[in-house]
Parts: sequence; structure tokens; C-alpha cells
Amino acid sequence: MNPKSLVSLVLFSTFAQAAPTDDPLGEKVGGDTTVYATGRNAFSFPAANLTDPEQTRFVIGNSFFKRNWVQAPASTKARDGLGPHFIARSCGGCHFNDGRGAPPEAGEQPVGLLLRLSIPGVGAHGGVVAEPVYGDQFNNAAIRGVKPEGKVNITHTEINGVFADGTPYTLHLPHYSFSDLAYGPMADNLLISPRIAPQLIGVGLLEAIDAAEIQDNARRQSLQDGPIKGVANQVWDAPSGQMMLGRYGWKANVASIAHQTAGAFNGDIGITSSVFPDEACTAAQHDCLAATSGGQQQGAQGKAPEIDDQTLGDVVFYQATLAPPARRAPNDAQVLRGQKLFAEAQCGTCHRPSYVTTASPNPQFSSTALNGQRIWPYTDLLLHDMGEALADGRADGQASGRQWKTPPLWGVGLIKDVNGHDRLLHDGRARGVLEAVLWHGGEAETSRARVLNMSPAERDALVKFVESL
Repeated sequence: MNPKSLVSLVLFSTFAQAAPTDDPLGEKVGGDTTVYATGRNAFSFPAANLTDPEQTRFVIGNSFFKRNWVQAPASTKARDGLGPHFIARSCGGCHFNDGRGAPPEAGEQPVGLLLRLSIPGVGAHGGVVAEPVYGDQFNNAAIRGVKPEGKVNITHTEINGVFADGTPYTLHLPHYSFSDLAYGPMADNLLISPRIAPQLIGVGLLEAIDAAEIQDNARRQSLQDGPIKGVANQVWDAPSGQMMLGRYGWKANVASIAHQTAGAFNGDIGITSSVFPDEACTAAQHDCLAATSGGQQQGAQGKAPEIDDQTLGDVVFYQATLAPPARRAPNDAQVLRGQKLFAEAQCGTCHRPSYVTTASPNPQFSSTALNGQRIWPYTDLLLHDMGEALADGRADGQASGRQWKTPPLWGVGLIKDVNGHDRLLHDGRARGVLEAVLWHGGEAETSRARVLNMSPAERDALVKFVESL
């Protein structure tokens, strides 16, 4: 059997509905949107099939995504309004080169890693109940005249293990705490959830997957033998004003790129919009509430948003049309061996290889260039119980404290090129693909056990396959 036939067979056994295509290796991971790129800018190219006007809009959105916002009042009215509290001065501060964040180095405060805060209970639209003094996320930076909320402290416990062949390994379990709290103590029943900023390639293609396909992933898994039983999250989408299927965020707690973007502007940078018009200040944060707003002058109905709808839409469009880079060396013998091992370990049940996109539910923020594309993201976009070792104990919508969304694997092998590190999982605790697998538990315990029993050569092949995606 030739290599291409072998790969087609492996993909078919991994997920039976991944129909034959003229790209059986999944080299063009984004279909016609795919770019052939490596290096530090590999995640920053527009979809290859955009029109000229769309490429212009992409460039405009890019400028507002990557440039810093400044404190108000400022002469640059289009970019003022930073804070009052924030963790980054731009979207690109967390998603450097449109890539993945990492935990901070010793002595540094996090930027690409944020900490969600809440207390037990169910909030509006089935969401969380924010911590009453510090809100729903911790911001460790502030503009002049406003106190930062405090500092994040991260320590680690070493967990030692051994593969079946006797090779030892060590995992680092992170612990999170806060100090120098500016507004007094936090609630005794505080819940914390760390969230690393993921790479942004292909997010528009994920939005163009029919919701029925994602629901069907859950239906098929529910009918299969074994522990893998993914479920979809249903969450409130502020831009459309309705409950929708969650696709984004580490707990699939966001339904659309538009909501994710407006929420990040508001929570991470302190920029208000028509979607989230209020600064993220709690009643206890008097200096935050009194700070000067940016952007346009106050109107008759109160303060105008600090980012207008057109600019916000351009930033959403920019992200939606970021192209996924093509696979590297998909015909390599070691990669092909790793792909077979990936299927045999049942990794493809959650990391479903392929879909055909339909149309984006938010066409004003997307492009028809993304429609009808055979894509290879390797995700089911469902929530799975990943075991106690990865649990944050914090429910979010229909996601439990042990559940996480299956992250797409496309681009994983280029994170080192783009961001200079290989930190994976929801909080960046894993140092590379193999450690990420070793953290798997719960529904994925059987797959983890199979990897523990692999030989060194098999483990190397598995990693090389995942890093080729």
C-alpha cells in the first residue's frame, strides 16, 4: 500500500465521515485559504483566496489589533481609552505574532495568561457569577491614577512518572495565588481558572462549521462504546443577543469571534464598545469608576464607545481571515507512522481531523472565501472531562469544573517558530506535545495509557505527526 493510501485509510478509521478528497494528507489544512508559510510570521498571513478589497480590510484590522492603545485623554482619539485596568495594551500583546501566549518567567507578571475569577452560582444567561470586588478576571496593570488590582503569583509542584520502557518524566503542576491586592481581600469561596491566549489561525473557518456537525459529534460519541462522551456548550452571544453553540475559549464559553473580540477589548485592554459599553470596574473600585474615558465625546445618552463598530468589525474580520499554514512534510515516513499511532490511540475521536465549512453565521465579519472549504483542524469543538489533574473546579455555562474544549491542533508545530516556546494546554503548563498528552485523564485516560506504553521511537513519531499539523 502506498503512503497516500495508508493515510487515507488511517483518516477513515479515525473518523468515518471524513470523506475522500483531493488532499488526502490534509496538507492544505484550510483548503483554498491555506498559505505555505513558516517562521515567526507564519500565523499572520491573510487567507490566500481573499479579494483585493478584503485584503485591504485585513490590513486595517491588523493595525488596530497590533498597535497599542493609550490612556485618555490623548490626541489620538482613535486609539485612546486604555484601561482603567488592563493586562495588555493591544490584542497583539497577548497574541504576539497572532500566536500563543505563555506563562510568565520567574519575577514577571502574566500577559498572555489571564486568570478568570468567579464565585459559585449561576449568573445571567447561565454564565458565571463574578467575584464581587475584582470582577470576572484579574487585571494586574492600570493607567496612571488607578491602582492595579494586584499581582499574580505562580508556584509549581513536580509530578514524577515513568513510561512503560522505564524512561522517567516530570510534569510541573502550577498553583495560583494573588498578592498586593489593591481593593481588599477576595471572596473566601473564590474560583480561579487560568486561560492562555491561543494561536488565532483558522478561527473564521471554525465559525463556518455548521453547528449541526458539532452537535452530531456529540451524538456519535454518545452512541459509541467507551468513556469519550463530548458535549456542546450553549452560551450567550452578546452581539446577536441569543444563546448559541460555544466554539471559542478553553471551555467553549464564547459563541462568536465578534463576542470574543469585544469581550477581550473590554476585559483585557479596557476598551468599551457597543457590545460591552461599560468599563470593567466593580463598585468597590472607586478610582477605576472615576477614570476618564477615551474615544469620542460623550453623547446625549452618556459615554460613547471607545472603539466604534466599524473598527471593531475590521478587527473581527482580521482574525476571521487569518490563514492556517500548510502542513510540513506530510509524506515523511515518521510522520505517517505517527499518524497511524494517533488513530490507534483514539486521539482522533476528540481531535476530529476534517470538516467541510458552510457559511459563517456572521457574514458581516467574515468572507465567502471561507465557505465550502475542506479543512483539517483536528477538533470536535466539544467539552470533555479531562480528569482531576487538569480540573479548575470552575463551571462555565454548561461546562463543568473538569471539562475543557478540545483545542484545534493545526499550527501546533509552528508555535516554536512564531512565539519561541512550546507551552500547551489551557494554562501553558505542558512543555511540548508529549507532556500535554501525559496530562490527559478522565475521558482520555485510555489514550494516555496507550502513549505511556509506546516505545521511544513511537512517541517520537506521534509527536512529529502532531507537530506536522
